[in-house]
Amino acid sequence: MKKTRVTAGALALLTGLVLPAAGDDSAAPVREYPPGSVTLEEGLANWQTFYEVASHPRCSNCHVGPSNVPMWSGPSYGKTRPHGMNINADESRIGAEALICSTCHTTLSEPDENANRTPHSAPRVASIWGLAPVEAEWFGKSSNYVCNQLKDPQRNGNRTIGEVASHVDHDLVLNWAWNPGGNREPAPHSLALAIDALMKWSAAGTPCPPEE
Repeated sequence: MKKTRVTAGALALLTGLVLPAAGDDSAAPVREYPPGSVTLEEGLANWQTFYEVASHPRCSNCHVGPSNVPMWSGPSYGKTRPHGMNINADESRIGAEALICSTCHTTLSEPDENANRTPHSAPRVASIWGLAPVEAEWFGKSSNYVCNQLKDPQRNGNRTIGEVASHVDHDLVLNWAWNPGGNREPAPHSLALAIDALMKWSAAGTPCPPEE
């Protein structure tokens, strides 16, 4: 029997969900800093702040490569391991070929601040769940690697750093990382601080730390 491939866009049409257009991050207010207004040292310090967010399990577990297998890592999971239940998000990165991510990671019809209070329950937000694009693989990668990747238009969705910051600001799945509910450890710092760190890093010329 021939296997029918279902794309993320097709799934959105079937379920009545609306996917944002690629690069459509204009709704998010982001404070800009003039180029050169932040020193190299300050820029590196701000990059470190953002890397602490990017490398945290709340963010990195879904930034995996072509295996399309999300990870389970962090204090509430114990030893790092692939997502349970033999989950594979496939090439669609939302599981459209077999079992869509939103089967358990529920997509709400509207935001609900109480949706994630129950411990051990699957996350719920008013957005489509899925893995980051394979080009954005950074699970377990070094600060130098992620730094160079994030400022590379071919690997960041053809975004400027300001557009990356806006994407982080407005995306509801990403916002969930700071308010995951239940017994989950949230991402470090805050959403506002992470965005500000990105913009200060950009103003410093997007410096990257040396590879260790």
